[in-house]
Order: sequence, then C-alpha cells, then structure tokens
Amino acid sequence: MPLFSGEIMLVILILIGLIGRSPIIATAASVLLVLKLTSLERYFPAVERRGMEFGLLFLTMSVLVPFASEKVSWKDVVPLFTTLIGILALTGGALATYMNGKGLEVLRAEPHLIVGLVIGSIIGIVFLRGIPVGPLMAAGITAALIKFLEWLQRFF
Repeated sequence: MPLFSGEIMLVILILIGLIGRSPIIATAASVLLVLKLTSLERYFPAVERRGMEFGLLFLTMSVLVPFASEKVSWKDVVPLFTTLIGILALTGGALATYMNGKGLEVLRAEPHLIVGLVIGSIIGIVFLRGIPVGPLMAAGITAALIKFLEWLQRFF
C-alpha cells in the first residue's frame, strides 16, 4: 500500500478544505471518498470527463439567473459598452475567463498541483485575508507564473 493512498489523500483534502473554509473542496473530496469506499470507482472516469462541464454549466446558470429573473435589464447592460468602468469590467471578465482556460489546461496536464493550489489558498485566507474562489483561477495564475518563469529562464 502506498504511503498516501487515495483514501488518505482525500481525507487530507477534506481537512484542508475545512481548515481553509473551502466547502466546495471538502464536499468534492467527501463525495469522491464515498464513491471510493462504496466501490463505485467505475464512475471516476465519467466524473473526470464530464464533471468540469457540469460544474461550469451550473456556475454559468447561476450567473445568468439575474437575466432570467429580470433583475438585470438592457438598461443595465448598455453602460458596460459606453463607460470606462464598464469596459474595464468587460476586459476583466475576458481576462479572467482566459486565465481560467489556461488553469484548466494546467490542471488537466498536472492534476497533482491541486494540493498546492488548495494549500496556497489556505495561506491566502489565513495570512492575506483572501477569499477562496476555486482552484481554476488559482491554476490560471499558476499557468501565468509558469510562463513568466519560462520567459525568465531564457535570460539566465
């Protein structure tokens, strides 16, 4: 048996999620632990393949609810294209989604980095009084830092 079996790693992630006030990570690790302990591991490939899509679907739906419930109207949208702050918001949204896409690439290529991202988030919560928003943006920033490091290495 390896030093850190899948079950132990999931328990560690649950604890990290609880300590770091990240209920999403704690819940996700808990669900995976239940699947593993109940011998339902055959669903892991489906969760891995489609989980991100379902998560993004529900996230997008939650963001679009104000449009469906008519809390946001066209008169609220027009200033986004005509004011500096609106244009900055559009730019910020575009950059964030680009960074999230790069983060997804990093997580798919190197899934073990999730532990570092979670621990880094806890450090940010405790010492920088930050708010955890999820591993995708953290992975996007990591992707940017990796690219920056690669760029620096060209000069040294």
